[in-house]
This record gives sequence, structure tokens and C-alpha cells, in this order.
Amino acid sequence: MPMTLTVSLAAVFVCVAMASGLAVSRMLAFSTTGRKRLRDMATVAPSDLLRADTLVEVPNPALHRLSRALPKSPKEMGRLRRRLAAAGYYDLTAAIYFSAVKFAAPVVTAGLAVFLFGFSEGWMMAAVGATLGYLVPDLWLNRKTRAMAKAIENGLPDALDLIIVCIEAGSSLDQAIVKASDELEITHPPLAQEMRMITTEIRAGKPRLEAFTNFAQRTKVPDVRSLVTMLTQTDRFGTSVSQALRIHADTSRTKRRQRAEERAAKIGVKLVFPLVLCIFPAVYVVCIGSAVVAIYRGLF
Repeated sequence: MPMTLTVSLAAVFVCVAMASGLAVSRMLAFSTTGRKRLRDMATVAPSDLLRADTLVEVPNPALHRLSRALPKSPKEMGRLRRRLAAAGYYDLTAAIYFSAVKFAAPVVTAGLAVFLFGFSEGWMMAAVGATLGYLVPDLWLNRKTRAMAKAIENGLPDALDLIIVCIEAGSSLDQAIVKASDELEITHPPLAQEMRMITTEIRAGKPRLEAFTNFAQRTKVPDVRSLVTMLTQTDRFGTSVSQALRIHADTSRTKRRQRAEERAAKIGVKLVFPLVLCIFPAVYVVCIGSAVVAIYRGLF
């Protein structure tokens, strides 16, 4: 093969390889998470991001119209957002959806009762359905709030242990909180989310104690409030943070064990009702049913 043909083929091969590598690298760089976030931000106008009269963080015309139609004042919306934050819902769209459901549920349930039973016979069912439709969203939110508080109470000792290990390894308290939130993502997601919010507030410029105080106000958990009080006293008097956290972790772990023992002790009492209402009647029918039938036939 001539030398010129060999050099030409080698040059073509190198050019094709370089073009293919460049195309693949551009494609991979275009599909990264950072590029996607930049493209999403580029589609939003700066004036929409800085607009303060809207009720949603992300510009959404449908949600904006829905929020304007709801009979909610800003004070009531702020109170509702605090309740939803205690249940683990921090987005403003959750408050709008919850308000819409609470407003529409009584109308839907009452209308369904009237449609099924008629107005003359179903007005009582319509009143009951409207009452239930008004109360069910609040009951659901209270249940979610209790579940969130219980999850935080159960995960707080483990989080404190991780923070103590990180502090004794040489990390600062802020770095220890970040590491603990990353490690608790699978086992205790609600607590990890709250700790990430603490980190976000600290990075945004809030003092550490104020961020922990907001954490206690959002969750309304007694163990978290005592933790915030302990951190405030530690910062004020200059005592050892790791030693104070270790004592508080032992106390929280003891409380968690006592709560588990309390629930175990209540099982016997709670089993009385299903036994009496569901199992004992069947046992009575099987054991003395035939005798009762025989006595009845003999007497009557």
C-alpha cells in the first residue's frame, strides 16, 4: 500500500474518531443535571421570579387563578402553611390544593347525597356528608402531623449519635448536620428533610440557633424543643457541644424505649375489644349453640 494512501486513511480515521468523541461528549454534557436545571431556569422570566403578588413559588397560571378564587386571607394561608409544614409539606402549592379540597369536599359530598337519595329524603344525608367533607381534610392533616412528629421522635437519637461522631472526628456542627442528613435519608426521611432545611437556612445567612428554633416551631416536637433549649444554653455558657449532645441523645433514646414499652403494655387492653366483639360471639355459638337448640326443642 502506498505511503500517501496510508497517511490519508489514518488522517480520516483520526478525524472521524475525534468528531465522534466530540459529539458524544457534547451529548453527555447536555444531558447532565446541572444543564437541565440551567435550561429550566432559562425558560422562566426574571420578572416572574421576582413577582411578589403571586401565591405560588413557581409561576403557574392555573394555580394562580385557583388561589385568587379561594376564600382565604393571607393570614389564614400563613397559618395553613405552618400546619402543612408540621406535616412535611413545605410547598405553597400544597396549601392551595388543601384549601381547594376543603372548600370543594362538602359541596361534592352533599351534592352526591342529594343525587343518590333525592332532596326530600336525602337532605339529612347531605348535611352529614357536608360535615364529613369539611372535617375529613383536617383529620387527615392531623394524622399526617402526628405521623411526622412520631417519625422525628424515633429518628432523633440516631441523628444525634451521628452528629456526635462527626463532631468528635473533627467536623463542625454545620458539617455534622449535613453528613447526618445524608446518612439518614433512607432510614428517617422526614428528619433528614428537616435537617437539610436547617442547613439551607444557615447557608442563607440565618444564625444557627434561629434555624434550630424554626425547626422546633415547624415540628412542634417536645424532644426537638428540649434540644434547641440545650443548644441555646450550650452556646450561651460555652460548654462542650458533644458532651451535651451525648447526654441529650441518651435521654432521647431512653424516651424512645419507654414509648415502645408503653405501646407494648397497651396491646393487652386493646385486644379486649376485638376479642369481645368478634371472637367470643363465634366461640359462644360454636360451644353452646347446639345445647341451646336442644333445650329450646325440649321445652317448647
